[in-house]
Order: sequence, then C-alpha cells, then structure tokens
Amino acid sequence: MALFPAFAGVNAAPESSAGGSSRRDLDWLSNPSFCTGSIPTLQQNTVEIAAFTSEKELLTRSPLRPELSDGSDTRKRFKQASRKKKKEKKKKKKHQHHKKTKKKYEQSSDSESYSATDSEKETSAGAVIDNKKEVEKPNQENNATDNSGSRFVWLDDIQAVTTETFRTDKKPDPANWEYKSLYRGDIARYKRKGNSCLGINPKKQRISWEGTPTEKKQLHKKFERYFSKKSVRSVSIDGVAVCSKAELFSPDPSPFIPVKDSDDEILPSTSTWVNPLGVYDKSTTLWLQGQGPSDQETKQPVSQKDSEDAILKAKVEEFNRKVRENPRDIQLWLEFVSFQDEMMKGPSLYTINEGEQESRRKSLKLILEKKLSILERAIESNQNSVELKLARLKLCTEFWEPSTLIKEWQKLIFLHPNNTALWQKYLLFCQSQFSTFTVSKIHNLYGKCLSTLAAVQDGSILSHPALPGTEEAMLALFLQQCHFLRQAGHTEKAISLFQAMIDFTFFKPDSVKDLPTRGQVEFFEPFWDSGEPRVGEKGARGWRAWMHQQERGGWVVVKPDEDEDEPEEDDQEIKNKTLPKWQIWLSVEHSREQRHWLPWRPDKTKKQTDDDCDDPERQVLFDDLGLSLIKLSSSDLKFQLIDSFLQFLGVPSRYNLPAPCLYLAMDENGIFDDGLSDEKPLTFFNPSFSGVNCIGHMDKMNRQGQRMGHCKEGEEFIQNIFHLVLPLFSGKEKSHLCLSWLQYEIVKVTWYMQTKNKKRLKSQGKKCKKLAKNLLKEPENRNNFCLWKEYAHLEWLLGNIEDARKVFDTALSMAGPEDSSARLYDLSLLYAALEVELSGNLEGAATSRAIHILTKLTENGPYTPYTGQVLAVNVLKARKAYEHTLQKHLSESSEPCAGHLVSMVGCFMLFQYLTTGVNAAVQIYKQVFERLKGSISSEFIEPSANIGTPDLTSALEAVTLMHTNLLRYHMKVSVFPLNPLREALSEALKLYPGNQVLWRSYVQIQNKSHNASKTRRFFDVIIRSTKSLEPRLFAVQAEKMRKRLVEAVLRVDAGEIHSTIPETGLSNRIKALFENAIQSDNGSNCPLLWRMYLNFLVSLGNKERSKGVFYRALQHCPWAKVLYMDAVDYFPDQIQEILDLMTEKELRVRVPIEELELLLED
Repeated sequence: MALFPAFAGVNAAPESSAGGSSRRDLDWLSNPSFCTGSIPTLQQNTVEIAAFTSEKELLTRSPLRPELSDGSDTRKRFKQASRKKKKEKKKKKKHQHHKKTKKKYEQSSDSESYSATDSEKETSAGAVIDNKKEVEKPNQENNATDNSGSRFVWLDDIQAVTTETFRTDKKPDPANWEYKSLYRGDIARYKRKGNSCLGINPKKQRISWEGTPTEKKQLHKKFERYFSKKSVRSVSIDGVAVCSKAELFSPDPSPFIPVKDSDDEILPSTSTWVNPLGVYDKSTTLWLQGQGPSDQETKQPVSQKDSEDAILKAKVEEFNRKVRENPRDIQLWLEFVSFQDEMMKGPSLYTINEGEQESRRKSLKLILEKKLSILERAIESNQNSVELKLARLKLCTEFWEPSTLIKEWQKLIFLHPNNTALWQKYLLFCQSQFSTFTVSKIHNLYGKCLSTLAAVQDGSILSHPALPGTEEAMLALFLQQCHFLRQAGHTEKAISLFQAMIDFTFFKPDSVKDLPTRGQVEFFEPFWDSGEPRVGEKGARGWRAWMHQQERGGWVVVKPDEDEDEPEEDDQEIKNKTLPKWQIWLSVEHSREQRHWLPWRPDKTKKQTDDDCDDPERQVLFDDLGLSLIKLSSSDLKFQLIDSFLQFLGVPSRYNLPAPCLYLAMDENGIFDDGLSDEKPLTFFNPSFSGVNCIGHMDKMNRQGQRMGHCKEGEEFIQNIFHLVLPLFSGKEKSHLCLSWLQYEIVKVTWYMQTKNKKRLKSQGKKCKKLAKNLLKEPENRNNFCLWKEYAHLEWLLGNIEDARKVFDTALSMAGPEDSSARLYDLSLLYAALEVELSGNLEGAATSRAIHILTKLTENGPYTPYTGQVLAVNVLKARKAYEHTLQKHLSESSEPCAGHLVSMVGCFMLFQYLTTGVNAAVQIYKQVFERLKGSISSEFIEPSANIGTPDLTSALEAVTLMHTNLLRYHMKVSVFPLNPLREALSEALKLYPGNQVLWRSYVQIQNKSHNASKTRRFFDVIIRSTKSLEPRLFAVQAEKMRKRLVEAVLRVDAGEIHSTIPETGLSNRIKALFENAIQSDNGSNCPLLWRMYLNFLVSLGNKERSKGVFYRALQHCPWAKVLYMDAVDYFPDQIQEILDLMTEKELRVRVPIEELELLLED
C-alpha cells in the first residue's frame, strides 16, 4: 500500500511495466507527493473528485439515471480512492438520524464500486485490456471536449475554457415536483457553535436565536397554578418597591423609542495609561493606581429586604429605648406588644435561611411568647396597672387551662375589687367558658360582683374607694344579669330580680334608708318571704306600706274586682300528636315559654300552697336574688331602671342597653325587618328593640308563628306595673311613661293589621282608644301634644280619617299664639306627612291640606281647619318665617333648643318639598348637616360614647332620618336618582355606625343596584373604623339579600338552566363575613350572630359543617337557650344529646323528654 493513497495511481503503471521489482517498497522517496510539479495536478484532481461526487449524488436521487462510461484509468483510480473515503465516512455516520437516505445512497454506490474494484484488480495484475476499450478511449475524450455545453462537464477536460466554470442544468428535475421541495443534499448544512454572531459588540448586543434548546425546554415547563405552594408563598412575601429615575424628555417627539444600554451608563469606555485597552472596571483601575474607592462608592446598594430589616431593627431599638426611659408609660408598652404582629409579617431579623423565616412567620406560639415576655417586663415596672394585667390574661388564654385562668382572674379581682370594667370582663370570661360554665355558678358570680361593688360604694371596703361611674356600671351589670337569666330560660328569676329591685328602690321605708346595702337587704327579706303581692301583681302596695301596716297589725283583705271576660286561648299544649317527637317538643317548649314566664305564687283566694306548684323551678327564693340588690340614688338611674324593665317586657323605650351588654343580649333578627316602612316611609312608627327578644319570646330565625304581646296574665302584669309606677314620677318622665304605654298598644294594632287578624284588630283598637282617652282625661296630660299625636295617629291607622283630622285640629287649636314648642312642631309634622301619604302624589287637595298645616304653624294667630287653597302670599311669609327661625337656631346651637331644632327642620324640609321641590329640601338638610357636624368632635361615634354635645349629636341623627325618609318617599312617587339618598346615608353612617334604621335604609337601596363593589367597599371602610357590630350584621344581610336576588333569577322555571349557570361565589363571601364578624371582640359572644351563621349553613344543606359551627357557638355562648332550640330544629336526630347538654349546663328545660312521652301516651 502506498504511503499516500491519493497518489497511489501514479506509481501503479511503472510498477506493472517493470514486472514488480523488489525495491518497490523502498521506492517511496520517488513518490510524486514530494515533487513540486505535482501540486497543480493534485489540485486539478481534487476539483475533479468533488465534481464527480456531486454528480453521483445527483444521479442517485434522479429517477431517470443515464448510462455513464468511464473515460480513463486515471479517472477510475480517483473514483476508487474517493469511494474508499466515502465508505469510511459512512461507517461513522451509521448512528445519525437520516437512515433512509443513507441506505439508498449506499446501495447505489456499492453497485458501482464492485465494477471499479474489478477493473482495478485487472490493471494491477497486468491483465490485457480489451482492444475495444483502448480504441474507444480517445473517442470519448474527444467527445467530452467537443460537448462542453452538454449535461456533464469536467473541469480537467476543459482546462482551456475559463469563461464558463459552472455547470448549467437545463433539464428539469421531476423529483422537485414529486417531493415538493429541494433535495436536502443540495442545501448547505452547518452547525452553529455558540449564540453569538460576527459583527456585533458582545458587551452591548446579543442575538436571541429562535428555536434554541433552552426555549424548547421552557415550552415543556409545567406552569404553577395560583393555589400551589410556591404561588401561595410568593403571595405572602412583600412586594418589591418600584422606583424610576427622573429622565429629561425633549419637547420634540422622537420618531422611534430608543433602547438604552445599561452598560453605557455603568461602564464608560476610558483609556488611560493604567487601562490602555479599557478592559478593567473602575474599582480595578483605582486599585492599580494605588487609590481606594470614594465614601459614596463604599456604600453598597441596599436591597429592599435589607432596608426593611434595617427599618424594623430601628423600630425595635426605638421601642426598647423608649420603654427603658419611660417604663411607666402603659400605652407605650401596649404599642410595643402590638408591634410584634408587624414584626412577624415579614422575615425575622435573626433568622438564617428562607425556610426558617417561613416557619418563624407562621409560628403563632413564638410571637405569643414574645408578647408575654414584654408584658411581664411591663408589669414589673407597673404593678398596679389593670390594663397590662388584662392584656396578659387575654394573651394567656392560648397557653393556660381554664381552671388556671380563672384562678388568675380571681387574684386580679381580689386586688382590684372596685374596678367595674374589670368585673365586666371577668363576668364575660366566666360566662363564655363552656368547660366550667353552669347557670347557677354564673348567677352566683353576678351576685358576688354586685354585692362587692355595693360594699365599695357604701364605704365598707376601706382599702378601695369607689371610682367615678360606679353606680351606672352597677345598674348595667344588673341589667346584664337579668338578660343572662332570660336567655338561659330562667325568666322567673329575671322577673323576680326586677320586682325586688323596684321595691328595694322606690318603696324603701324611711327607717332603713341610712343603713348600708347589706343591712337594707336583711330588712327586705321578711317582706319578700311574707307572701304579699309584689310589683306587677294585683293589690301590690310596696315594701314601705307593708312595713307601716305590720306596725299597725296587718292588712284588711279586700275582694278583688272582676275583670271583663276576654276570649281565652286554647290551653291544649299538644295539638297534633302525629308530628315527630322533636317538633312536638319544640311547640310545647315555645308554648310554655310564652305562658309561664311569670314566677309562680300561691293564690290565697284559692287556698293554694307552695306544694301545689307543678314545676318547682317557677318558684323564686330570696337566696336567688338577695346578693344582686343595689342602691340607686340618682333619679335618672331610677327612671332608667323602670324604663329598662318595661323594655324587658316588650314596651318601647328610649333607653338602649350599654354596648357590651347589648351585644350579649342580642338574640333575634327583628333588626332587619321593616314592616310598613316601605309603604309609609314618612309616618311609619318603628320602636327599635335593638335585636333583643322580649320576655316570653324565643322566636325561630324565620319568625314563623311569631306573635305580638303576651298572654292574658302577662298583659295584666304590664298594666299593673304602669298603674303602680306612674304616680312615682311627674313632668317629662311621667309623660314618657304614658307615651310608652300608648305606643305599646299601637304597636299591637299595627301587628294585627299586618297579620290581617280582624277579630283581634277590632278588640285591640277599642282597648287602645279607651286607654288614650283615659290618659288624656288626666289634668297633667290635657295639653300633652305627644299623647294627642299618638291618639290621632291611632285613629288614622284604624281608617277613621275624618275622626283623626278632628283630633289633630283640636290639638292644634289648643296651642296658644306664642306656643311654638317642639311637641307642637312634631304634631304638625305628623299631620302634614299623613296628608301627603294619603294623596300618593304631589298634587291634589291632600297636598294643599299639608301646606295649609305647615303654613299655619308659622302664623301667630290661632289655628283654623283647612277651608281651601293656600294663598301664595301666605306661602312666602311662611318660608321667610322658617328661614328666620332656622338661622336663629343654627346660630345659637345650644342644648335646650336641640329638640326644637329637629322638629322645626323637619317641618321646613317638608314645606320646601311641597312648595318648591325636593332639591330645596336637600339644600336645607345640607345646611343643617354642615353646621351640626362641626359641633361633633369625632368623625366616627361609638353607640355608647358621648362625644361632643349629646343633644346635638342626637339632633343630627334625627335630622338625617327625616331627610332619608323624605327622599325615599319622593323616589316612591316619582322618578329620582339613588345617588343623593346613597350619599346622605353614607355620610350619616360614618357618624352613626350603630344606627339600625339607617343601615336598613342603606341596605334596601343598595340592593336595587346591580354593582355591589361600592357597597362592599363602604362596609369595609366602616367595619375597619368602628367596633360596632351593626355594620358587620348588615354587611351579611346585604350579601344574603343579593344571594336571594341572584337565586331568584337563576332558579326560574326554565328547565335545566340552573345546572349550567356557575356558582356566583356569594356563599363563600357570606361565610368569610361571618368568620370575620365572630372573630371581633363584640361578635364572638353575640348569640344573634351565631344564630344567623348556623341558619345560613343549614340553608346551604351542609349538615356536618353546621354541627361544627353549632359546637363552636356553644364554646362562646353556652348560656343562649335559643342556640340549643335551633339545634333541635336543625338536627332532630340529636335531640336527646342536646337536651342532656342543656340539663348539664343547668339551662331551663320546661318539658323534659320523659314528661313529653307521658303526654303523648295520654
């Protein structure tokens, strides 16, 4: 084999001619590859091989393959060498992707290589070549030279031709039509190394190649959904602050947006003697020069995380410094404790890795321990701070057992027995501990609290003097105890507490007034056990009269009077025995709640004794109430006691319970009902009971079967109370009691009108008119415009329009020419509003009557009934008089005229509405609102806070109610946008977030809007800014109303359309609102909120989750019997378990299950 295979054919001829000499192997020095003259020949042969290779590939693909004849031995030898090289390359390419093309190519090349190899062997062996081939060789060479423009042209054959060195193929290739593309071998193939490109600056420019492997991998990357762990973790991380550099823009607009290079600004190209090529950065250049960086450059750019850590660390150091300098600042310590929540929102300063930061952020126990250590440090510096100790106890509820917590509370109470706020929190804590709760234990705890505070007030506890406001707080705690007993089902004890307290306060003998409270209670016990009639019972005369009579020798028994016969109610408790047992139990329990709420007393006329009582729980002993009796010295508190008792019985009252006690007592959803307010927005009388059930009523959430009033004995009890307490007061207080009594009867009339009970409506109407006439006959009530107003309104409600007008005209004519009191304005306003609502529009005689009434109010002359159209001159005079009076009141803004201002503004607004239009009335309201708003110091007013002037605060609230009612009426009778009413309600609710009437109006008008986002934002703002529970309750109610509206649209009779419409998400929103509300301080112990939550979940059909919410409710409100009653209604299969739980907690069960079974057998 030759050393250089490319020149193997050159030596083949001499060797064969010499006959194969022995020096053939040593003859490599004569190889032509060492000869300079062979270089052009080599180049020419290489070109020939390349042309031949391309020609062979073309012939392999072409379907019409022509016959080829080799021209010379030299050409054969070159073919042989090229084929060997190709075979070696093909062996290396066996594992590449394009296998089919390779196989086809190998078959065609192999078939030709066999003939070439055979001819090579014959030539090397010295075989005789056929004469025909030798003769044909010169002819082929001549033909190839002559036919240079034919299909195949070889460069070595046409060396003389230099003008045309490329082959021209004029014959079309049918394969292009067959395969619809060029042959891949005709297209240059290459592999790109790197992502760069020649001609670009790699420092400033970069090319993004399409179809790179990295991008292909990214296409197959699985995207994370929003609920994945990684996405949730990214949401909890604080966002990155975005800041932009100030840039100068030229005034002339540029034709294109320039893309700036960051390197241009950061790394300017500088060429110095140290850095001649400009490849070093600035810091390296300075180092080479022997210089250090400047002070500004020394500071490293601070990342956002480092800056946040620095800020938090600075705050921690600031707090530590402040508490070290001012250890007596209690508020500073509490701020430091609350700051720990902010610290745990982000990563900690003292953690190392990200996983530790995440675990630390979620570690509740860690933050609680840190808060506890801060509070313990604060208590060491402030031993007498109750606020810090309360915060510590509240924090320890997460660590300690209930028994340990109670011991700590007892220690704290022992140290501060005169702190009423501490007693309030202690009672609430013990009342809401399900594991240790029993009714008797909490009842005795209330008695201990009141007796201790009474001793502090008397001065018996010398170490702790009475704090300011102790008497008011004691009355609030007493009322809270009565409502606790009512909610637990022990209504007899609650009524007895009120009876004893009224006797103890109003009918106290003079001989015991100077004694301390404990001594007075000891003298009161014989009266209570004597069996004498108590407050509300027939023949009750009081403790003082009993003491005087005992000194004289006893009472003279008088035969009781016979009352008129009234239709008695059916006493049959079980009306349908076919119902399930749980339904029968509920109906019997509700029936006994309504009839047996009074304490049982033996009737001496019937010769009854204590042994004749069927239910011993109905008897109340003195030991159950002796500790809860307190002394009240203030006349206002005494009247508030009477008013609260009447409200407890269901009589309308002007007093509301204090905020903590109110939310504990809220247990019925009547706060969302409007009744007739939509039909008569101007004149609807709405006595607010603030969501508190009256005695004897435990209504269901759907309020089916609800009844107004009480049984016969209950109504007699209320009448006896009024007869007993009316002589105790005079003036405004007596007038208010008479008004409350009459309003109580009118409320029953409106209730029977709604239920369309004509029989009871007729009898109640007669009874109510008789009461009104009897009250007006009394000398002190003859000029009482409030009673005249209610009596005329009663006649109007009963349909006696002419009689009502006569009553109104009579009352107005009784007023003197200079009598312009607020009561007279109220009377005229109601008269005019009734006339306006009677017409139903703003035209006609009724409107003229209203204008006549409001015009006569401003004249000094006596009132004359309506005779005809009012003159325009009189209207102008009346407007001027109203404007003058309004400016006078607004300029003074003193307390005595606040009530007068409300009535006058109401009359002026209605007058302007009837004569000019609704916009004029709105302007008056805006003027008054802006003036009175400046007198109130706080923008957001809590229900129990007296911020600013109380009279002006209530005056602004009343004016707002009048304004909203007027706008609601105008929207009813004409077309008017919602926006003015919405804005007025929004401004008012920011000032009065606890006003239920305003919230009802707001929810109703917002329910008409299809966009709920504005309503939700407003509720969110109010909820964040106040501790009142009403915004949270009405936010839930608004979403429930919207849900009912959506379901009414989705569930129309349209076949299976309801299954195709997706869930609106309102259910989850309502659940979130409930969860947010029950986590608040006032909402966690509110029975009404838990009842609403439980009822909503049951309505969704989720029984298991409803049971969980029921047991959560018991953890916070274990005393609320209505929750157990609702659970029996919702989970009837667990009635026995629920009744056992009620018995264990000592709640009042009037119908034991054993007694029910006996009744069913009978």
